[in-house]
This record gives sequence, structure tokens and C-alpha cells, in this order.
Amino acid sequence: MTVIDLTHTIREDMPVYPGTEPPRLTTACTVSQCGYRETLLHMYSHTGTHMDAPAHMMDGAPTLDSFGPDRFVGRGYVLDCRGLSQIPLDLLLRHEAALRDADFLLFCTGWDQYWGTDAYYEGFPCLTEEAARFVAGLPLKGVGEDSISLDPCGTVDFPNHLTLFGAGLVNTENLKGLAQLIGREFTFLTMPLKFENADGCSCRAAAIITKEA
Repeated sequence: MTVIDLTHTIREDMPVYPGTEPPRLTTACTVSQCGYRETLLHMYSHTGTHMDAPAHMMDGAPTLDSFGPDRFVGRGYVLDCRGLSQIPLDLLLRHEAALRDADFLLFCTGWDQYWGTDAYYEGFPCLTEEAARFVAGLPLKGVGEDSISLDPCGTVDFPNHLTLFGAGLVNTENLKGLAQLIGREFTFLTMPLKFENADGCSCRAAAIITKEA
């Protein structure tokens, strides 16, 4: 079985959304002092590779803990968006049959190559308004992308987030390695922690190859 990790490592010097405090990983206990090692984590629920719940931006919408675990696993499909300035409807329509057979639509923008640099925060392609409405109408569990957001950094109204959250979709941001999945059949797994009223959570995302080329 081939399993591909799609997750960035959480570290104190990692990229975070502009204006957000970076995570702190504090050694609370050591083997020499306590007989065991333990780390105190201090970070936002939207740190690193993470999942957004609809409740992230919509009052009264579902939180992650309200979903069963089956919501976080399913057939994945990677859409190649590299080299584009935006993700248009016509690109989605060319792949419509495959998208309607998928549980998760993952946008490969190639922006994971800029992880850890200033370039990561700007210029990544986002869905157009009509493309977002089309995605919201697909029978999906969720979407994901190898960039920091569904909307450009600095936006104040988050139109793509709200359109997809309005359809009940979850969203996994800051994925990596999606390019190696283009044209391959795989199961997408993105599992957040189950804590009460979770608006989002860091997760371990992976692809399980179901059919080798």
C-alpha cells in the first residue's frame, strides 16, 4: 500500500496567516526530570495543514466535532491549476464527470513550493465567483488546496469560503505534494482532532493510492 503524506510539519518558525501568532511548542516534561517527555502546544485552530469547518465563518453552522469520521475520508481528485492567475469555471467543466465522482476536490496550485517564503502569501490562484458556485453545487464532502487560503490574503469578505461553507463543505488548507497525485486514483484522508465546537483544527492529511499507474 502506498501512502503519501500531504502535511506540513508544525514548527515554531512555520508560515502562519498574516496577523496570526505563530505556534509555540514548549517542553513541559523531560525524561530525565519526569520520567517521560511531554510538550505543551499553544497554537490557533487554523495552524499549518488544517481543516476549516463551516462554523469558521458562519454562526450556527456545523463544527468539525459534529461530523462523523466518514466525513474526513473519501475519493480524491486533484485539479491541476498550476500557472493560472485564477481558477475559472471552464476548467472545472472540462473535468465535470470526474468531479461528480469524487468526494474531495483538491486544487494543485503549485504554491507549496513557496512554503516558508514571503511569496507563499500572495499571487496564488483562487476560484472565480462562478467557479465557486459550481463547486458548491457538486456532491462533495470537501475541498483542499496547497495554498494558504481559498481567498486572497487581505480579503475582508471571504467570498469563496462563504460560498463553499454555505454548501456544508469542509476545507483543508496548506496541503503539500498534490502535483504527484495528478491523474492518479487515491483515497484522501484528512483527520482533525475532535474537540468541542471546533471551528477548525490542524490535521494529518494523506493520500492512499488505490490504483497504481
